[in-house]
Amino acid sequence: MHKHYKLQSHGPDVISHTEAQTGFDNESDYLVQGFLPSNSSGLDDGAELKGNMVELLRRSILYIEPVDPVYWCGALRKCEGRILPCLRNHLMVLGLLVFESTVHRHQLYFRLHNSLKPPPFSIIFQGITRQHLDHGILPCIKYFINFFFYKFGLEVLFQACSFNVIGQRMDFYALLHSCALLAVLSRRRRKAIGEVWSKYCTFTAGLMVLQYLLCIGIPPAFCVDYPWRTAVHPLSSNVIKWFYMPDFAMKPNPLFIFYDYLLLLCSSLQWHVFEEENRAAVRLLAGDNVEISRSLDPCSFNQFIPVDNFLHCRCYLDMVKVFVFSYFFWLVLCLIFITGTTRINIFCLGYLVACFYFMLFGGSVLMRPVRYILRLWDWLIGYTCFVIAMKNLLSLGSCAYLDSLVKNSCWLIQAFSMFCTIKGYDVRKCLRYCLGCDLFHCPLGTKEGLPQLLFPLCGV
Repeated sequence: MHKHYKLQSHGPDVISHTEAQTGFDNESDYLVQGFLPSNSSGLDDGAELKGNMVELLRRSILYIEPVDPVYWCGALRKCEGRILPCLRNHLMVLGLLVFESTVHRHQLYFRLHNSLKPPPFSIIFQGITRQHLDHGILPCIKYFINFFFYKFGLEVLFQACSFNVIGQRMDFYALLHSCALLAVLSRRRRKAIGEVWSKYCTFTAGLMVLQYLLCIGIPPAFCVDYPWRTAVHPLSSNVIKWFYMPDFAMKPNPLFIFYDYLLLLCSSLQWHVFEEENRAAVRLLAGDNVEISRSLDPCSFNQFIPVDNFLHCRCYLDMVKVFVFSYFFWLVLCLIFITGTTRINIFCLGYLVACFYFMLFGGSVLMRPVRYILRLWDWLIGYTCFVIAMKNLLSLGSCAYLDSLVKNSCWLIQAFSMFCTIKGYDVRKCLRYCLGCDLFHCPLGTKEGLPQLLFPLCGV
């Protein structure tokens, strides 16, 4: 870095004179030559170091401009005279806290003034309990507004973890989240999941704090670069981005922490639900969350149903129940079939096998013992989590080492349909005039993607 500033102080005439003597094409090439060690082993190492230093000179804040330590400390000077727009997010958070405190104090005063007891559960519609769920469409909607997260919060959280966190990131920490999801789902029963839920919340909170520290990094005023940039074999920006490592040229995306925050928020709410569902007052108000016994026979279910037979469709709510309990099974099979046919790879083969297995037996599968039915769905859910984890792991190759895989392991790209779905990576673009691996970045169903289906082999 000292060589860089020394060269800049001489002005453009010195650089032009140096180019005339050395034959370098531009200033970056001449500066990079000063950074390269004299004992570089081989042309490949020299080219790798040169490419790394060219990228640093173009993008790293250590080399493109003088470093101001106030930016790292987060002072108001970074607002550049526009303090109010810079504090907009802080003012929004402060306004929400004031609004929440005002509403809470108003409700507390109203209850004390009218000698009312606070409800045992935070609800919106008073007087709506589990007994009102089957009284019509409107009471059913009110009940689920009050207790939707109490009933389906665990499922919502798993969806948020899969789509919002893992699907939006596809990096090393998304791989850790997918492994944690596998560990939690391996408990199977709701009660067993509730026993380890505190550990899962601690894991999510610790991971978020760690990523926050990585986004801060070391102060650039120290003028010291990270070791993965100054090593003999430096890491590329794509690898640094995938591992979410601090860097002055490829900074970690702080938006990913927001996804983890939403997951931590839902996890904390679910932790509260696990504690509340053990209270008798909450069970009387919202119903229990006890799982069905695995030893029951489906033919004897009518003995345990607390409501009247809804197959006669006496009201619109009965029609909704008939649709959910009669056709939702086939709707799920349609989604599995679409998942298996959207792309052609080894993972989709498992979804097709599962779909055709359920379609082979049809509705008779639902008449099997409960233990048998749940075992089939547990295998399907476990396979889905395994595919999510493997796709996260393979995203390292598709986002960081795609060029080398295209040259040496094209069969791997074809077999697992590897492509980078996250923005910010420097990957090869879709070459519309080539077949094989390069065409795998073209969407299926297009004219350019047709040879992918006809000639799936590499180099054809």
